Amino acid sequence: MATVHSYGATQEVTGSCHLLQIGDVKILIDCGMFQGEEEEMNEKPFGFDAKEIDYLLVTHAHLDHVGRIPRLVKEGFGGKIYATAATMELAEIILLDSAKIMSEDFQTKYRKALRKGRETKLSKPLYEPLDVDKTFKMIEWINPEYDVYYELCEGVSFIYRNAGHILGSAFIELSYMEDEDSHTIVFSGDIGNNNQLVLPDLQKCSKTEALYVETTYGDREHQPISLTIEEFKDVIVKTLDSHGNVLIPSFAVERTQELLCLLREMYKSGELPKCKVFLDSPMATRATAVYRNYAQELTKQCQENVKEDGTVFNFNSLVYTETPEASKGINDIKSKAIIIAGSGMCNGGRITHHFKHRIWDKKNAVVFVGFQAEGTLGREIVEGAQWINVFGEDIIVKASIHTINGFSAHADQDGIIKWISNMKELKKVFLVHGEKETQKIFKKVLKEKLQLDAHIVAYGEKIIL
Repeated sequence: MATVHSYGATQEVTGSCHLLQIGDVKILIDCGMFQGEEEEMNEKPFGFDAKEIDYLLVTHAHLDHVGRIPRLVKEGFGGKIYATAATMELAEIILLDSAKIMSEDFQTKYRKALRKGRETKLSKPLYEPLDVDKTFKMIEWINPEYDVYYELCEGVSFIYRNAGHILGSAFIELSYMEDEDSHTIVFSGDIGNNNQLVLPDLQKCSKTEALYVETTYGDREHQPISLTIEEFKDVIVKTLDSHGNVLIPSFAVERTQELLCLLREMYKSGELPKCKVFLDSPMATRATAVYRNYAQELTKQCQENVKEDGTVFNFNSLVYTETPEASKGINDIKSKAIIIAGSGMCNGGRITHHFKHRIWDKKNAVVFVGFQAEGTLGREIVEGAQWINVFGEDIIVKASIHTINGFSAHADQDGIIKWISNMKELKKVFLVHGEKETQKIFKKVLKEKLQLDAHIVAYGEKIIL
């Protein structure tokens, strides 16, 4: 009997973690961190014994899909981890950054607690940089290539297909034998939006019996990428021409690279006003360097850039600010700066410092180009907050706020429906990686358009396949 237990990304977007058991074999699909309102879930028990997990299959390197892997290792996981080579490289960058942030946050809270005599009540970080180091040095990582079948163990095989979401991302087609019959289940991870800026399109999936599918944007359609680019350019040009500054909270992987690709094209065509573009994120800088190593997996446009000058995204106006001192130096620039900084949901990172210095000035603009989960500072601002609290200080929001969703690395409702429509023999659809109300809408649309019934998965629920 094959079963799936879900321990994250159930009626919420983050915390991806699904345990597939086939006979006695236990296969974990992703082990991600909860973000936003569900962050406290990261400290709760997994719901399974980490020592009993035989294999971990990783779909891609975003924190909400890999963020708890070092904790899994700390708790005794000693199996094999499968991830594409690019995913492994990006995951190491992201996990080291995550460990650093948690350690720094703990030290800050510890000093405050110490003054109040409450230091013994503090929870320690989920893991530290040393734990991340052990995760990559003491655990065997295997790097499957796209479109190649691999035998996981006797009677169980899988294939990674390009999900077009971020560099190295994959959806997983997993086949297994049961009572001498062959069965297939697909885990979508996150599937891409097919905007062709940096990555090629999401691959089709031709056949499966069961599907665990993401529904992050299952309730809406993205505007066409051409309109998205036009809207983005309009905000950039108008703000800079008015001697303002543009703040862009951005995820270090994929969204940042898409923006750099677009800004480079604007620079080359003469559309970009004279300005400085700051990539103020050490993690994004390191991630961007990884893209050069995998240029063959990028779009033809990006590959041509490499042939042209040896880089994928660089141009003369672009400045990488890796040190805290260089980041603080941006404060001295009064106008005509574009500042791209993390975190993407504004729940930490250097973007919060830039908000403190600039979000109160009406000549500036804040451009959101990614999903903002419930409970994050980014969600507050997107929903119209007139004041925000940054570093204990209440700051008025006077900058213009722009939400440009067409850049999303996630497929929209129509994209998910089209992807599913190609799947023959599909009998069971399970909705994950989405907020509950979004999933209710998508479930209804799936029934109307494809006559497929879907089940919204609950936390800890056991599904018999």
